[in-house]
Amino acid sequence: MVSRVRWVDFDCADPFRVASFWAEATGLRHDPDNKPGEDECALLSGADIADGGMLFQRVPEGRVAKNRLHLDLQPTDRTRDEEIERLLGLGASLVDDHRKADGTGWAVLADPEGNEFCVERSVAERAATD
Repeated sequence: MVSRVRWVDFDCADPFRVASFWAEATGLRHDPDNKPGEDECALLSGADIADGGMLFQRVPEGRVAKNRLHLDLQPTDRTRDEEIERLLGLGASLVDDHRKADGTGWAVLADPEGNEFCVERSVAERAATD
């Protein structure tokens, strides 16, 4: 037997704000019960809450060290660089840039509360250079 990952949880100060960023970043949809000021907000990966997705929980302390787990995003309908610009426009910040002149590499970004994630090349970009 195996277990499936049902939720990816984020501790944060403002669950609605961080969930809204990740909804735009990933295309997951807000649970209809999500509201600003709530202690918990969910983004749904399927038809309802039973399917899981991403969960954002209010905690009193701020982030004090590097993430021990992070997400790697791969754009589906644009290039890596276009996706980085889109995410920066949504409120992300550039933490570290590992893009190379030959088009390979990735960038490390952070969401509005500092949770780091990477943006990789799209499938089409990989196919063109691999």
